[in-house]
Amino acid sequence: MVDVLWPRYEELAAASRVPPGGRADPHEQQLLRALFQRLPIPVVLLDRESVVRRMNFAATQLFNTRAGYATGRPLTSSLRRDGQAALRSQVAAVARGEGGRSLTVRLSQPGWDGSLRVTLAALRPPGEPQPAVLAAFQPDRGAPVAASSATLPVPRTAEQDSRDGRDPLDGAFAQPDLAEVTRHAELLDLVDDMATALLRVTLAGSGPEEVLGRAAELLHARFADWVIADLATDATGAPHRMVVLGPAEAAGERTASLAGQDPADCPLVADALDDGVSALRVSPPDANAFGRDSTGAPVLVREEVTSLLCIPLRVSPTSPVVGALTLFRTGGRSAFEMAEAGAADRLSRHIALALTRPRVRDA
Repeated sequence: MVDVLWPRYEELAAASRVPPGGRADPHEQQLLRALFQRLPIPVVLLDRESVVRRMNFAATQLFNTRAGYATGRPLTSSLRRDGQAALRSQVAAVARGEGGRSLTVRLSQPGWDGSLRVTLAALRPPGEPQPAVLAAFQPDRGAPVAASSATLPVPRTAEQDSRDGRDPLDGAFAQPDLAEVTRHAELLDLVDDMATALLRVTLAGSGPEEVLGRAAELLHARFADWVIADLATDATGAPHRMVVLGPAEAAGERTASLAGQDPADCPLVADALDDGVSALRVSPPDANAFGRDSTGAPVLVREEVTSLLCIPLRVSPTSPVVGALTLFRTGGRSAFEMAEAGAADRLSRHIALALTRPRVRDA
């Protein structure tokens, strides 16, 4: 099945690439979208870090999720731990142009006892500069599993989707999700309140410490359990930790330990400051991604971090990085979603503007 469908999909994708100065044909784009959604096997479009960019309807049934919820989350979080590293490394290899490949994985969701064969192939999405990886899932016929475990969801018909109120092209419900609309409004309010707060501190002539402190207070109250802000350079030219806000029960030694940590010892922060790399991690696979505390324990393990955002502070993608903002969510709090990461990116630009704006002095 994969051998037949994949070449057809890649031919259509290649034919639809936009030449320099040209415009994509909307009809071709619509056909590609419909083809992707109507493939009779679960298919997921991934970036080089195994983060979901798009998921067809058969895949949403397989992973028991909604496409909008899965987008922006690592696909590995849906797999058993013994297969997560293998999938990440193979996806990265395909994205580097080392050729397609396949491997066996197992889902982590309850009630699934069978193995899946995932086939990976590189793809250049129309109009996008970076390659992506297409992952197709099929039952692993060589594994001794029950028939019910090896059966993938049966694709729905367009008539069924129409009757249930779904968009026949992408499988999404035509009616808006009230929870998503509410969350979107909350994010808009947060962006608005942040802009207001930053205007006030900059017009008052406040320095970087006050700017980052006010921004952190706003985010800590409404957006994250931990808020950590670092400046790219201090008087000595080295990165410097400016603000650490955490849960009330962490006040004292745990907060002081993070406040005294060298940002250069945090790989995620170092990547943000040096290369402008943003990171969204759900169930962070690398326990040492945010370094270790004074006792040698990984910070992400000690604080039971379930998801994080680490974002460079800069005015534009070509501007110098002036700092980094790191947000942790812990315990039972819902993980960061792609929409929230987008809002945090906007907030980071606002903070960078406040940090780089000339301070207003009294006449």
